[in-house]
Amino acid sequence: MTSVLELRKLGKDYGERVAVKSVDLEVERGEILGLLGPNGAGKTTTISMACGVVTPSRGSVTIAGIALDREPFAAKAKLGLVPQDLALYEELTAIHNLRYFGEIYSNALTPGLRGSELGKRVDWALDVVGLRDRAREPVKQFSGGMKRRLNIAAGLVHKPELLILDEPTVGVDPQSRNYIFDTVRALQAGGMTVIYTSHYMEEVEALCDRVAIMDAGAIVALGKISELVAQYAGKGIELEIAGDAEAAARAAEAARQHRAGVAARDGAPRRLHVSSAADAAVHAADRPCRAALVGARRLLRRARSPRHDDRGHRTLDCRAPRVLRRVHDLRHLAFPI
Repeated sequence: MTSVLELRKLGKDYGERVAVKSVDLEVERGEILGLLGPNGAGKTTTISMACGVVTPSRGSVTIAGIALDREPFAAKAKLGLVPQDLALYEELTAIHNLRYFGEIYSNALTPGLRGSELGKRVDWALDVVGLRDRAREPVKQFSGGMKRRLNIAAGLVHKPELLILDEPTVGVDPQSRNYIFDTVRALQAGGMTVIYTSHYMEEVEALCDRVAIMDAGAIVALGKISELVAQYAGKGIELEIAGDAEAAARAAEAARQHRAGVAARDGAPRRLHVSSAADAAVHAADRPCRAALVGARRLLRRARSPRHDDRGHRTLDCRAPRVLRRVHDLRHLAFPI
């Protein structure tokens, strides 16, 4: 399978601060690649360099076989960027926003995108994001979710080979979030390649064929989610319940009801080893952990992967609802928390 995007030794420095170290990445044609990482990991900087918005300090970018530094207009014509911040004119209607961005492409990047062809592309983009019936309304009247969807349409109007979405669900309601997910899946089904950046594991899990995980300006893991689970998650999670033996017994029984294997550790009834019995199925993997915590109805003292020593995992001491998200992340990838 051919690559649509190739990053080679790509890095960015701001004075003495290294924002992105040296990224090597290939995005295969037709896939959805998730770029996952916490805030400040370097995701947006990497994407900005890949799009030509930020000049790299080192390395190279190739888009659909075209070197970005040698033929910037031709390379940029192959991609669409949907930034995290809304890039819309709120006083204009949806259709006027898209025609404006389409005219920019027609003048600078895609000479054939004019007149009736531009009108067809605008209508197509509005259909894709489900805003055709609101096309002639000012954007300032749109909800936050509708603005996010129109933001995506602006990156689609020239039908790029590669679409880059930088945290497109920030601040949207669940219904708009699901609509964005459906849009991304439909674009992939139509042959488009998508890079989807996020710091939400569940979004990447739901959408992406592969995931690249960034931390401190570097890619620290790359592969299919199932491969990363098998490589990093070990055989389960240890939960240390800050309760009595009776609470631990309730937690163990709740986990067993979710078909999880449960074993005591070091003879201590309050320390449970919880693992999924269904071949580490990604969508069900954290259910036993959740069930155990709910069953105990007490504080969780610690959660860690048995494949890492205590020095790699900070002790947790907070109430279960807050910890559940951390257990979810840990169960999937078992990185230090």
